[in-house]
Amino acid sequence: MKKSEKDIIEEMAQVVEQMRLDDIEDNPDIIDEYFDCDCCGKNKCLAGSIEYEGYRLCNDCVLLAETGFALGKITSVKELIDVIEDKHLEELANFVKEEEKRLNN
Repeated sequence: MKKSEKDIIEEMAQVVEQMRLDDIEDNPDIIDEYFDCDCCGKNKCLAGSIEYEGYRLCNDCVLLAETGFALGKITSVKELIDVIEDKHLEELANFVKEEEKRLNN
């Protein structure tokens, strides 16, 4: 029987969360180690992150990537990065606008 999209998403969420927990179990200090995700651009915890095709993705983006692969929505991490980059640039622009407002008040 073919798995539903919902089943695949739930399964991927469990797998990716387990990877994060395993990283913490293997190295409890990883909780305090951060990096800038090559996909979403946010400063995220190293636990559960994975390097794909030379890009380091945070646990949240790993979930998006793995789910995208499992559902056949993407074939490479670069595709995901390109899609998210638009959102990332939008967030950056909003941050700059908010910062300007704050400085002008």
